[in-house]
Amino acid sequence: MTETSVLPENEEAQRAWDGVLFDRFLQFRHLIVALAQHGETAMRAFPPPAGARILDIGCGFGDSSLQLAHLAGPEGSVLGVDISPRFVEAARADAVGGTCFEAVDVQAATFDQTFDYAFSRFGTMFFANPVAALRNIHGALAPGGRLVMVVWRKREDNPWMYVAEQVVKPLVEIPEETDEARCGPGPFSMANADTVSMQLQLAGFRDVSFLRSDLPIVLGRDLDEAIEFNLALGPAAEAVRLAGEEGDAMRPRLAELLRPALAQFETEGGVVAGSSVWVVTASA
Repeated sequence: MTETSVLPENEEAQRAWDGVLFDRFLQFRHLIVALAQHGETAMRAFPPPAGARILDIGCGFGDSSLQLAHLAGPEGSVLGVDISPRFVEAARADAVGGTCFEAVDVQAATFDQTFDYAFSRFGTMFFANPVAALRNIHGALAPGGRLVMVVWRKREDNPWMYVAEQVVKPLVEIPEETDEARCGPGPFSMANADTVSMQLQLAGFRDVSFLRSDLPIVLGRDLDEAIEFNLALGPAAEAVRLAGEEGDAMRPRLAELLRPALAQFETEGGVVAGSSVWVVTASA
């Protein structure tokens, strides 16, 4: 069992992930599953030991937890945690033996069980205080236990998000006060290897390493879907959402501007652009 309280500094992020972002992730789940490729790269390079007790941080729909359970085998176990109760509910619907899911703010959590391996696929970049959260993860690992996390590298090496951001953000004014909940620091908060290395060391980890992974990402089956996807999820979409009614009013114009910007990525297999991550590892 874990404590499930949410710290005040993470309450806004929970509202975002449990509300509009969950709805949009569900709408585009068929595209978001492509991001699992980066998680699979991490699992191949740094697999959990057979029989491992695993913590999956920011588990989302739980597909990464199921992959980890398969790798750990019948003697292993996986606890998937996410700050969004709706994501956890969705993950529980697909749970198999050896996996369980809880709604947890990892930055606030005290784990009363010990894990051999902790994993996160794009789940550590939204903590208000990453060092505090990483320290809790470190405290939950057995001596010699390994943390493996996948985080986005710099914007410029992720054109699948960055091109739309360049088009949209200069045209959208985000008010200082908005009724829309912010999702946290954002997808590129752990892009800098030096910063992340320091955060991990301050949290108590050692033997920090970085493996770069570059893979193509499908943005849509056609250009229309790719535009819709970029206006629903990612930095460009976040700017539009936080702008409220004014952002909604601009959507037709922004969609028109995005069409030629994203057309460069059209292929016979859909709209495909590059993506780049760090697979970060560290030992407890």
